[in-house]
Amino acid sequence: MRTLVIGLLVAVAATACSDTDLDPIATAPAATPVTMTTLPVVTVPTTAATTTSTPAVEAAGSIDDLVLEFVETATGFAQPVLMLTPPDDDRLFVVDQPGVIWVISDSDPEVFLEIVDEVEFDNEQGLLGLAFHPQFAENRLFYIYYIASNGDTVVEEIASLGEIADKDSRTEILRLDQPATNHNGGMLAFGPDGNLWIGLGDGGGANDQFGHGQRSDSLFASMVRITVGPDIDGYLIPDGNLEGEVWATGLRNPWRWTFDGDDLWIADVGQARIEEVDVVDWTAGNPNFGWSIMEGSECFEADTCDSSGLVLPIYEYPHSEGCSITGGFVYRGSAIPELAGQYLFADYCTGWLRSVDRDGQMREWFPADTFTGVTSFGVDGHGELHVVTSGGSIYAVVRAR
Repeated sequence: MRTLVIGLLVAVAATACSDTDLDPIATAPAATPVTMTTLPVVTVPTTAATTTSTPAVEAAGSIDDLVLEFVETATGFAQPVLMLTPPDDDRLFVVDQPGVIWVISDSDPEVFLEIVDEVEFDNEQGLLGLAFHPQFAENRLFYIYYIASNGDTVVEEIASLGEIADKDSRTEILRLDQPATNHNGGMLAFGPDGNLWIGLGDGGGANDQFGHGQRSDSLFASMVRITVGPDIDGYLIPDGNLEGEVWATGLRNPWRWTFDGDDLWIADVGQARIEEVDVVDWTAGNPNFGWSIMEGSECFEADTCDSSGLVLPIYEYPHSEGCSITGGFVYRGSAIPELAGQYLFADYCTGWLRSVDRDGQMREWFPADTFTGVTSFGVDGHGELHVVTSGGSIYAVVRAR
């Protein structure tokens, strides 16, 4: 039996990989009941394997002297891909790709939802996303995104019964027939407008082979925006979308994205040359992120192209520095005020962790080979940042002591 070890500090990734089809996430066994040993969180010396620190590169202002380290706070999951805390709630929820959501209240993890038999878990497929309704404390509603056993993308609404999900309440609100097994996106979250946003890849394969990138009449390669909640049968389409459910087009494979006030930050996985970070003011219209006219800031498979009206990356890096971007969150916690406003992200293959601010200034916090397989990030109830890895461990990012 596996043992889950949780510190008191107690979020698919880059399988969203480029079309070199690296398939970096290997198939892990389905999650099983766990026993748990509770450990105090201690400051591990920077020479130890579980804690690494490095000064920021090209930091500005008070951030100049900031040094970060990371501390392993949880391990033993099959293949975690997200960690979240509901609004006004201190519990931690960990999404395990084979089809399990764990809840951690005090020290003992419990199965909150298990749908292993209904999930296709292989490479980029699996249980990929979780979002809590903004009024979760009152209506107990949450939403999941997974790839079903027949390969379809499914979004469901479910009610919570406290420490477990009410499986009898499961209601399918969206289903898409995926034309390929990769580029599934998988992130869903509620925006500042109270609507449910869903990031979808271009349908998979390579080279936008299904032609979804620049189509506003397809949900693929888009950011979907819908209205859900109690007393709504399925979903409604809010005003302000580009066409139908589609709010924006031109995404290749948005592997994790986040809101920060009016800013929407997206990490979009590249094809074979460029990984990119995009940021837009979501109140300013319906952006086109450029795929497959562009890959990053370069024309895709063409010497010239018309980039007018397209969103160009605020930051990008070539495949000489990595292979597949994993998006994170903008830091808004209180423990590291110098980090405020920094959008943190990682590369799945290379193992470094960087941040970029709204001016496009990049800082590298942890160098290559620091992490193994960053699948996602997480934020706890205090706004503090965690790094989620394919090996089954979660790490808190803290100020070096």
